[in-house]
Amino acid sequence: MRIVVLDDYQSVASGYAEWDTLGAEVEFVSRPIRDTEDLMRVVSGAEVVVAMRERTLFSAARLSQLRDLKLLVTTGRVNASIDLDAARAQGIVVCGTESTTSATPELTWGLILSVLRSIPTEDAAVRSGGWQSTVGGDLLGHRLGVIGLGRLGAQVARVGAAFGMDVVAWSQNLDEARAAEVGVEAVSKQELFATSDVLTVHYKLSERSRGLVAAEELSLMKPTSILVNTSRAGLVDTEALVAVLEAGRIRGAGIDVYDTEPLPSDHALRSAPRTVLTPHLGYVTDETYRIFFTQAVEAIAAWMAGEPIRQLS
Repeated sequence: MRIVVLDDYQSVASGYAEWDTLGAEVEFVSRPIRDTEDLMRVVSGAEVVVAMRERTLFSAARLSQLRDLKLLVTTGRVNASIDLDAARAQGIVVCGTESTTSATPELTWGLILSVLRSIPTEDAAVRSGGWQSTVGGDLLGHRLGVIGLGRLGAQVARVGAAFGMDVVAWSQNLDEARAAEVGVEAVSKQELFATSDVLTVHYKLSERSRGLVAAEELSLMKPTSILVNTSRAGLVDTEALVAVLEAGRIRGAGIDVYDTEPLPSDHALRSAPRTVLTPHLGYVTDETYRIFFTQAVEAIAAWMAGEPIRQLS
């Protein structure tokens, strides 16, 4: 049996689980998959594929060409890049894994502090012989606006409160009772954008929420405020964000997710001012990878034994 583990960008997947216990040929692919033809070449003949989150698309059209595929394991329990209905119709079993809930909120605060205090800029300046070229912002007594108060947004909100921030939140269905549970105030979308010093996005991407943060919302932000997105790229209008950054209408932005990944070398965000860009690192931690790959091996072994676990389709 041939197993292909996709999108092992750091070439570390082999060390996070005991793949040899499966008694199968396991191939680890560290480069991004370019297109459908590339995917076909890489996984041709494989009965089992392990997909890293949503890095590679498994649409109905692509799945229809993978005639040898019997089991598709995705890291995490939700993967919008897999057409589960098509997989089910084709007889492909899709299984998931558990994951941590702390990694992305932690990175969110790393980006907030990096943007607010210009840490990458000052680090580069010191290394090149410079010294103190920026003036940082503050957290204590300032307002944190959380867009989406689910599990991740709530964690970010609680850290904001620990910093002594005035924390407010908004979502389309957020009520005051839920906000009170987290210890924050529910406000209107307009108030959140107009009054927050730090805005952070933690929202589920859907057709309803796509473009949630667009030119209109960005125009409400204060010139001293920052925006951080560690959720999904489609929630924020990238062109509108680049425009306000280039015009100096907001203090800066921290971005971990992009419309196209890996980010093209000529993308406007790469040269946008006052930004801190990370390559979709929200879930990329030791603990998360240990869970992902250990449970991927468990899922394959269970499927081989005829008893699939954590089955999604």
